[in-house]
Amino acid sequence: MPKPAKRKHDWKHATLGIHGDGRMKHAHFAVSTPIVQTSNYYFENTSDVYEFMKAKQEGRTIREHEYGRYGNPTQQECERKLAAVEGAERALLFSTGMSAVILTLMTYMQPKSHIIFTSDCYRQTRDFATNMLSRFGVEVSLVDPTAVAIEKAIRPNTHVIFTESPTNPYLRVLDLPAIVKVAKRHQALTIIDATLATPYNIKPLDMGIDIVIHSATKYFGGHNDLLAGVTLGKHDLLNDLYCMQRMIGAMPGPFTCFLLERGLKTFGLRMKQHNGSGLAVARMLESHPKIEKVWYPALASHPDHAIAKKQMKGFGSVITFLVKGGDRETRKFIDSLELFLITPSLGGSESLVTQMSMMSFFDYTEEYRLNIGIVDNLVRIALGLEDVEDLITDLEQALDRI
Repeated sequence: MPKPAKRKHDWKHATLGIHGDGRMKHAHFAVSTPIVQTSNYYFENTSDVYEFMKAKQEGRTIREHEYGRYGNPTQQECERKLAAVEGAERALLFSTGMSAVILTLMTYMQPKSHIIFTSDCYRQTRDFATNMLSRFGVEVSLVDPTAVAIEKAIRPNTHVIFTESPTNPYLRVLDLPAIVKVAKRHQALTIIDATLATPYNIKPLDMGIDIVIHSATKYFGGHNDLLAGVTLGKHDLLNDLYCMQRMIGAMPGPFTCFLLERGLKTFGLRMKQHNGSGLAVARMLESHPKIEKVWYPALASHPDHAIAKKQMKGFGSVITFLVKGGDRETRKFIDSLELFLITPSLGGSESLVTQMSMMSFFDYTEEYRLNIGIVDNLVRIALGLEDVEDLITDLEQALDRI
């Protein structure tokens, strides 16, 4: 695959989501990216096969595709635009966000090495770190989401620092330049899952982070109708991951890539709405007498408010809070909501609500849940694209019922 040309334009998110960094020619001069629905690509004769293989061995490109597991034109166009939006040299698409997380970690981890994770993180990432990595001879530390805690956990064999920012579910925001300094001092690779921020709100690569991962299911797709993940970074750094991707084959199909690329065309517009709604609802919840505590980085009460203001353009539409009372009051509040669907995920057009202890951590023991801060009255909402006045009214009427 050829290296991308140096960026020619200083376009913003809405433009990049539609065009990428320039325009690629499409079949039949189609404006929208065509869905190339095929699993393989034929050659005219054996001489063409020989020339293709020889060119690939020499690092030249005479045609792009040979087999569907190695890439697809619809996928390639989507990756091109994702890289442009992130400001990355290269993007690699996977079938889900967790596919991107796990295969990226498996590519860059080393036997008998040590990986640091933040203790507040997505449940499946935590489970992979604590339950699976030891099988590969990898040691793991889960630490507070601060540069100080990360540096204290550094060992001679620390090879990777894996973070989220904001974290899930408490929306902690890490001081990324400080973490980059720690990583460089100890020659560790930095990987961040920035799903909850998106490149609209934070640019980890510009701050020196090596690799960025997103669940493209969320804000990039934006309509609760697809599953995908993406890993982004420098072209040469991702070569090993590309080989892993070709081997494992956990990439999305052409139709998913079409939906994702279509979602990117409205990404900038949707993020403005998400950011505005998130701030308005967070302020309302913090002032409500039946809410005990709110976590949202834009609020002065958030423990990382100063870092968030410095690093982030906006703060998204995920808000975590405690309902006053316990399990009974929390469930009554959720059941009284009319516009919020009870389901995990975020970043889509519909507003969603989750009682964290029940939906995401039900199979954990109560002792373990409490130890990691998952109490019965902890609620996470992910605002959609409804009118924010309607969302606030719905939340208020549900709180009034408890």
